[in-house]
Amino acid sequence: MDNETSRAEILALIHRAEITDLFDRYLRSLDDRKFDASWAASFFTEDATTTTPAGAVRGRDAVLENVRTAMRLFDRTVHFGSNYIIEVDGERATLRGNQLSTHVLAGDGTLFLSGGRTDNELVWTVDGWRLRRADLHITWTQGNPPVLPPELTRG
Repeated sequence: MDNETSRAEILALIHRAEITDLFDRYLRSLDDRKFDASWAASFFTEDATTTTPAGAVRGRDAVLENVRTAMRLFDRTVHFGSNYIIEVDGERATLRGNQLSTHVLAGDGTLFLSGGRTDNELVWTVDGWRLRRADLHITWTQGNPPVLPPELTRG
């Protein structure tokens, strides 16, 4: 193996580690519940889109407001990601994985669990990797889901 191949392989591993770290920090931040402009900028591009059970939105500011509104439905949460499949192509990447989320509903304290897969597109920016698209596809739930407020159900 020549030096150029070794450098390329090391760089690919570094990118994979950075992307894994970004996504794990994102999931953990949902549980920390401190959502402001710096939070959004640390994870999303300006033109980011998300599609989740809380709706589909476009633009970093819209993502921030969507997350704020959705997370108010819960007193506490734990989000867990696993089985990441990451593909890096230059300054673009994809991350597919599994996500398990445990929610304590605001008000009555009952549990609502969900599991599914996450499909994401990332881009390299001057600040490092950022999510350009973050989609969550729920495949199963347990318990009663929260009632979504009107601002999340408008189409």
